[in-house]
Amino acid sequence: MKINAYAAMEPKGKLEAYSYELGEIGSEEVDIKVSYCGICHSDLSMINNDWGMTQYPLVPGHEIVGEVVSAGSSVKNVKVGDKVGLGWFSASCTSCQECMSGNHHLCSKAESTIVGRHGGFADYVRGHWTWAIPLPDAIDMSKAGPLLCGGITVFNPIILAGVKPTDSVGVIGIGGLGHMALKFLKHWGCEVIAFSSNPAKKNEILKMGATKVINSRDPEELASIAGKLNFVLNTTNVSLDWNSYISTLAPKGKLHTVGAVLEPMAIPAFSLIGGEKSVSGSPLGSPALTKTMLDFCVRHDIYPTVEEFPMEEVNKAITHLEEGKARFRLVLKK
Repeated sequence: MKINAYAAMEPKGKLEAYSYELGEIGSEEVDIKVSYCGICHSDLSMINNDWGMTQYPLVPGHEIVGEVVSAGSSVKNVKVGDKVGLGWFSASCTSCQECMSGNHHLCSKAESTIVGRHGGFADYVRGHWTWAIPLPDAIDMSKAGPLLCGGITVFNPIILAGVKPTDSVGVIGIGGLGHMALKFLKHWGCEVIAFSSNPAKKNEILKMGATKVINSRDPEELASIAGKLNFVLNTTNVSLDWNSYISTLAPKGKLHTVGAVLEPMAIPAFSLIGGEKSVSGSPLGSPALTKTMLDFCVRHDIYPTVEEFPMEEVNKAITHLEEGKARFRLVLKK
């Protein structure tokens, strides 16, 4: 099968029209005709080789929704004609302890959709059937793509931390990830405190579900909620004064990061010890949890706030993201 796509040929390069051939489909693989594909900041990191693992030419795109058009002989759970989503992972071994425990996203042999293979800035993409997540019938496909990466990234910690509807929680950084976390936690029933360094976003953040907005650059505002939060989720990828956020936690509270902070996080031990507090992190989530999240989204009408671009305007969309103008996720329409 000939695939028409857009690829980066070098670090920080503009995407160019690019075609390649997919070999014979594997017995457990499916081919998906791309309807929409989100643009994630991870795509930008891969284009720029920020993580040192990009192989060029690179076809980015790992927030994919579309229709199964071909299925191998041993595919289960999905069939030709089904609407599915494919996120950061496109395969896992299905036989290791993690996979057998339902934690396919922790498989040491997991295959990433845009690492060493081509992703969804294309007319078709291929993946293992276990990661082709069936979409609920009522889902809005034009907004569903970012849920397959950013959405599950912030939904998984809610489950891992055992967040309860009666909890008071905080979200650091109200951008592409954080705004989805606000929406999830609002419908989870929590009191949600948003930490933002941009006062101009305050009214918009409140409309998205925050109970209160704290200026993260104001020590007095941070001090006003000291010891009150059961859970704080960091969605930023920059170094912060972590101790100031740990101080907002109640005893046994958890600070959880999904932001890819590249520098070591300075965490004073005594800030954790006295209150039995903890710091943790996570990647995305399992296929089963992703399906549960999609059902939750349809039930409560939860979607990311998106801006849509035609696929052929991919470079314009990437520039929009690089300039920090995205509000709040970008989606390419095929």
